[in-house]
Amino acid sequence: MTSGTVNKHATHWINGEWVDEGTKKNTINPSTGEVLGTYVEGGKIEMEKAIQAARNTFKNTDWKTNRELRHQVLTEMADAFEARQAEVATMIATENGKLLGEAQFEVSFVKPNLRFAAGKIYSEYGRSAEWSAGKYSILIKEAVGVAGISTPWNSPAALLVRSLAPALAAGCTAVLKMPGQTAFTNALIMEIIASVESLPKGVVNMVIGEREALQTLVEHPDVPTISFTGSTTTGRALTKQGADELKLLGLELGGKTPHIVFQDTDIDACLPVIEKSLTVFTGQFCMTGSRILVHKDIADEVRDKLAKRLENVKVGNAMDSGNDMGAMIDKNSVERVNKMVEKAIDKGAKVLVRGGPINDGELVNGAFYQPTLLEVDDSQADIVQQEIFGPVLTLQVFDTEREAIEMANATEYGLSASIWTKDLQRSLRVAREVEAGTIWFNDWAVMRDEFEEGGYKQSGVGRLRGQSTLEDFIEVKHIVLQPGIVGE
Repeated sequence: MTSGTVNKHATHWINGEWVDEGTKKNTINPSTGEVLGTYVEGGKIEMEKAIQAARNTFKNTDWKTNRELRHQVLTEMADAFEARQAEVATMIATENGKLLGEAQFEVSFVKPNLRFAAGKIYSEYGRSAEWSAGKYSILIKEAVGVAGISTPWNSPAALLVRSLAPALAAGCTAVLKMPGQTAFTNALIMEIIASVESLPKGVVNMVIGEREALQTLVEHPDVPTISFTGSTTTGRALTKQGADELKLLGLELGGKTPHIVFQDTDIDACLPVIEKSLTVFTGQFCMTGSRILVHKDIADEVRDKLAKRLENVKVGNAMDSGNDMGAMIDKNSVERVNKMVEKAIDKGAKVLVRGGPINDGELVNGAFYQPTLLEVDDSQADIVQQEIFGPVLTLQVFDTEREAIEMANATEYGLSASIWTKDLQRSLRVAREVEAGTIWFNDWAVMRDEFEEGGYKQSGVGRLRGQSTLEDFIEVKHIVLQPGIVGE
């Protein structure tokens, strides 16, 4: 097969072929501002072709019922990614600006995710029972059909596979809507997937596109399930768009992860983790630790030590191993974040570390933003309530456990939270009250394929990973048989 990035130009993958159709656009290295090459942005026409290919394969082949084939495909896919993981990580760092080490960390999730999904193929069963003499009920689980999968640019490999692997394991065919910001990464990932020799044509299709492509995918009657990772605003819009077709939706959306730091915390142990939770992926991560809630008895110490740490964060090119934080995805994002910070300051937020855009020196052409730390008294302030999607941290001070819980739950989001304390009873007590899908004790961003991941409130619907991972991609069918009993 040929590459999806011939002559530095990325294209779609539809029905086993690279398709060079759509509007030509540039993809940019956010660390340098340099044009990496071009890609074609697809719309309704390209998406409909991809859906048709996936639909035909689902209807006219044994993919949905052949467990052995699906297991073989996912196993070979895991091997294929492992063989080229260094290449994928380098492309991610080049194209979306995160540090190379962070990109390598992202890619490390791909192989085990695929292997876990392969295992689920043989562990997912229906059930049957004889409910009366000679009368039987059989419950079987069937693939729902074509799965529409839309993932963002911030973690294009890990977040794609997190949805794609269970979709394929369940027996669905798939149409991927991938973002233009990481067009070369998308094409490389698709090249790896397409290199799996046992993968039938049309099972996986990929369109590089934006709003029109996504809307077409969500509204199309031949796509019964959508797995979307992205903003809460877009998730709400998709829910409305898919309502007429009663879409099965799996949504992982925004977050405002709080670190709740109690007075018995080992401060010197927790602050490096809190710093990293802000700077990883330049704060462009749904689980970014964007809030710190600290007990009043240690507030002064935490405030001073954290400010010094953030002032010393070294920002720079994704390929420089000496840097602590890379670039944001583009200069528009830098400006958007900076305006949010300016607005917060104007409304009374106290500046502990201003940070902000880097507009001079050797980094001037890149999309760089130095971390910001603001102290806020009002939990209803926009800077607390809104997902920033950048390296901006707010600090609030609490007195009691109840006050800490109220602060943690004060936003519409509920994706994750961290609780910092040496008191196990307190940690469990508080965790039961915090409205979040994942809660860590004295840690952050620990995820396992064996355990579910998803959000409360406006942070999402459904769960990926874990024992529930196939649920967004299956239907349950009840078959009743009444053959009777052998006559005496």
